[in-house]
Amino acid sequence: MEKVIVRASLAEQAYSLLKKAIISGKLAPKTELTEEKLASDLGVSRTPLREAIRKLAMEGLINLNKGKPATVATFTKEDSLEFMELRCVLEVYNIEKIIFNSDAFFISELEDNLQEQMKAISNDDFQEFIDYDRKFHLILASQNENEKIKHLIHQMNTGINRAFLVLSNTVHMSAIEAYEEHERITAAIKNQDLDLAMKEMAEHLNKVEKRFLNYFKEEDEK
Repeated sequence: MEKVIVRASLAEQAYSLLKKAIISGKLAPKTELTEEKLASDLGVSRTPLREAIRKLAMEGLINLNKGKPATVATFTKEDSLEFMELRCVLEVYNIEKIIFNSDAFFISELEDNLQEQMKAISNDDFQEFIDYDRKFHLILASQNENEKIKHLIHQMNTGINRAFLVLSNTVHMSAIEAYEEHERITAAIKNQDLDLAMKEMAEHLNKVEKRFLNYFKEEDEK
């Protein structure tokens, strides 16, 4: 594992390195995170390490266990399917609510985000890609005037509700496909083609579901 380089916040750097290790699969689900070993591996003291672990726990990537070491989180197929069903209901409907209110600035936000997604893919930086993937969906939700829907979409794309996508370790294999799906959604919104935009969003979320279901299939076959 990489060591922290002393510059800004050691806690932030430890958080970034641990998250990268989880996303890449170097730290597999259920792995125990012994503070002494992790602190040594990262080259930091326990205080910034604990702060990093707490932040990752808030994102659903780490489980805090009373009296025992924290562990890399795991998830069930049932939880994953339920989250994806909710995302599909909310985010496809969201397209209907926002598409005719989209302006040049909003489209520019989406296109700038797509550029950052591709840059992250080109750099093999899948932690960065996941962050921009999440932001893409939140940009779409930001146009909705219904604060409750906006909040629910934010919840579905944050913390443990999204963690299973990271923990399934499929991002590096599917990033370019997801990017192309985002591109088609953006193009349909830009053209104010409601039927196509809703169809592209539904297909995108369906493919996301299929990609992580392959993870469960592989796990069952082990």
